[in-house]
Amino acid sequence: MQVILQADVPNVGRAGDVVNVREGFGRNYLLPRKKAVVAEPGNLRELEHQKRVVAAKLQKMKKGADELSAKLAGVSLTIARESGEDDKLFGSVTNKDIADALRSEGFSIDRHDIHLDAPIKQLGIFEVPVRLHPEVTGTVKVWVVKK
Repeated sequence: MQVILQADVPNVGRAGDVVNVREGFGRNYLLPRKKAVVAEPGNLRELEHQKRVVAAKLQKMKKGADELSAKLAGVSLTIARESGEDDKLFGSVTNKDIADALRSEGFSIDRHDIHLDAPIKQLGIFEVPVRLHPEVTGTVKVWVVKK
């Protein structure tokens, strides 16, 4: 029996895959639980249409992420912190601090998309990567200065 999976099924396939399964498994498990539909010509056309719509949406999101990456490349953030000897900070600059600084500049970027290997603990200039899309990563220049 050939079916189109509507949800991920372990050891069978992912949502949107067209797979061959045994009659009993398809009829008694997949179809009643709405995890699959029979691969009829109408359902296959609907699947192809959905794939085209999703691909267009992902392309549009990637284009927007590319534009945002270009804007972020020109942004330079200044974060003032108190420091002691050898330019070491009392505390650190985290991805939350960078997200707040970006928000004050007019960018709405989630702090989880800002990737610091470790919190910044000294004064200086740092290039911080920001993940905007699975295929697009921008960078922001962060200046950590003495308060």
